[in-house]
Amino acid sequence: MSWWVLHVDMDQFIAAVEIRRRPELRGLPVVVGGSGDPTLPRQVVATASYEARAFGIRSGMPVRAAYKKCPDAVFLPSDPAAYDAASAEVMDTLRTFPVVVEVWGWDECFVGAETDDPETLAAEFRAAVVERTGLTCCVGIGDNKTRAKLATNFAKLSNTSGDGNGIYRLTAANWREVMDHRPVRDLWGIGARMEHNLNELGLTTVADLAAADVDTLKKRFGPNMGTWYAALGRGLGDTQLTDVPREPVSRSHEETFPSDLVERPDVERELRRIALEVTREVVAEGRTVQRVSVKVRFINFYTPIKSRKLKSSTQDPELVATTALSILEKFTLNRPIRLLGVRVEFVPSPLI
Repeated sequence: MSWWVLHVDMDQFIAAVEIRRRPELRGLPVVVGGSGDPTLPRQVVATASYEARAFGIRSGMPVRAAYKKCPDAVFLPSDPAAYDAASAEVMDTLRTFPVVVEVWGWDECFVGAETDDPETLAAEFRAAVVERTGLTCCVGIGDNKTRAKLATNFAKLSNTSGDGNGIYRLTAANWREVMDHRPVRDLWGIGARMEHNLNELGLTTVADLAAADVDTLKKRFGPNMGTWYAALGRGLGDTQLTDVPREPVSRSHEETFPSDLVERPDVERELRRIALEVTREVVAEGRTVQRVSVKVRFINFYTPIKSRKLKSSTQDPELVATTALSILEKFTLNRPIRLLGVRVEFVPSPLI
C-alpha cells in the first residue's frame, strides 16, 4: 500500500454548527460574528453560509456592511465553545480510522494513511463525519501536504457546482496539467502582497514560478523563503504528519472598542484590563510568560506593535500589566485609538 496525505476541510463550518442546532435556519442566509447585532459598530463577520455568500458577504467583512448587503440575513453571535466541541467531534470521528490525524484548526486537518484506494477512504471519511456529526466536509488527496491542501479547493468547487463528489486528487502526475496555467495567487500561502512581488519578477503563473531561477528568488526573498517558493511552484511539500498537538507559543487578547479611546487614562485602564485577562488565562493553564507585546490600532488603521522581554519569566498578572503599560510609553499617542491588544509569549515546555 502507498502513503497518502488527505486534507479534510469542513464546509462553512461555523455557520454549519449554528444551523445544526437551529435546523430551521437551513437554506437561509446566516451570518455569524460579534454579538449578533448588526447595528453595532466594529464587529466582523466570522463566517457566512453559502446562501449569505451569494449576496457578497465574506469572512472579515464588517457586520454592518454585511447587513447592508443582506438585511434579511440571520445574524448570530460567535460561540467559540460550541465550535471547539463540534471540531472535537469531527476529529474524534476521523481518529476511529487507522490513520494519523494532524489538526490544523477548528475546520481542517491533514490525515496520513496507507491505502491503495485513497478515494474510497476519502468517501468513508465524508460518510462517517456526516453520520456522526451531521456536518459535511470535502477531502483533497495528495502525495504531500501542499498538493492535498490545494486539492481540497477543487473538491469544494466540484461539490458546490454539483458535478463532483467533494473529493479531488492532485499529485505529481497531474500537477502541471491542473496548475501550470493558474496564477501564483492560487498557490497555498501566497497572498496579494506576495503575488505582487512575484509579478514584479515576471512570475505570473505557477509554471513561471516552477521554472524561476532559485538564486533570483533567494536574493529577493531570502534563502529560506526563496527556496520555499521555488518548491511551491512545483507542488513539493512535506509528507510527514504527527498526531501530537502543536504546542502554542503565545496567547493574545485584543479588543476593538465601540467608541475610540481618546484620553490616556482610558487607554491605560483598558490596556491593563486586557493584560490581566490574558495573563490570568494562561497562568490557569500552567504557562509562564517571558515576553509581552502591545498592539495599538489608531483611527487611521495604522497598527504598530512593540514588545519587551521580561528580565525573568513570571506568572504574575500584575507584573505583565505593569510591563504592558511601560511598553505603551514607547508609542506616540497622538490620535484616537480603536483597538488595543496584548500578546504574551510562553516559556517553552521542557522536553521529556
